[in-house]
Amino acid sequence: MPRGVHLEEATVLRSGMRLLAGVMTVVCMVLVGPSAPSGAVSAGSLPVEPVRDVVPNRVMTWNICNPCETSNVDRAAEIAAYAPQVIGLQEACVRDVELIRDYLENLHGLVYHVEYGTVLRNWGRCGGAPWSPGAFGQAVLSAAPMTDVVKAEYPDGGSEDRGYVAVTTTVGGRSVRVFNTHLAQRRQEAVRAGQVRVLAAEAARHDRAILLGDFNAVPDAPELAPMWVLATDTDPQCGPSPTGTCQPTTDWQSKFDYVFLRGITPLGHRVLPTPASDHHVLHTDVDLG
Repeated sequence: MPRGVHLEEATVLRSGMRLLAGVMTVVCMVLVGPSAPSGAVSAGSLPVEPVRDVVPNRVMTWNICNPCETSNVDRAAEIAAYAPQVIGLQEACVRDVELIRDYLENLHGLVYHVEYGTVLRNWGRCGGAPWSPGAFGQAVLSAAPMTDVVKAEYPDGGSEDRGYVAVTTTVGGRSVRVFNTHLAQRRQEAVRAGQVRVLAAEAARHDRAILLGDFNAVPDAPELAPMWVLATDTDPQCGPSPTGTCQPTTDWQSKFDYVFLRGITPLGHRVLPTPASDHHVLHTDVDLG
């Protein structure tokens, strides 16, 4: 056989081996996962643009439960299933949110900006070194950039420091002020009443606002009265005087989670139980026109 033929066959063989090696590398990355200690995929591999679209007029609130033995991969999958424009997370550690954001991008093609409203440095909840514990509180993820960020702690947090984060971002193609909060734990009605007064006063400065969060109170709780003056819940059957079946948002069948709307019309909402948390996912589509 001519020497040129042997050389051609050798070249084809080497090309095939390189291709096989490349394929095996990709397979190993998928099976083994990222090599970085934090579990985040390296920045060089992140897509620049979202692979799939969010629902531009959808907002979501979710207490992700902490401490809970829940994978951030599972949390990201829950969010990706509904692909909201804006998500308010409560009981969120910064490290967890960073991983959730990375998984949303790398596993689901959804790209979000993040702002944190941390109020605690807590080793028990968020890990880290005892002298450098992880940050804990609220986070807002938005497909659009966020501006005018305010991170506030309530004057009285009750048994645990609590606060809110507020941002201006885009929902349904319109600029809107978004608040995300987590009020004091149950059986602290007077503390929550003070927190609601602070939050309502801030939101009242805006003609159009969305208030997301875990309010730790049922709709007819007296401490929520300022909220009902200010805004309406996305669930039309939930209010200070229930007019129908108000859907619970927790595993213990209480309505604690809200999407309050000021100057905005709800188009439809869903409450979805999930094994990833003791709070259900609550999302709603809105009309800002």
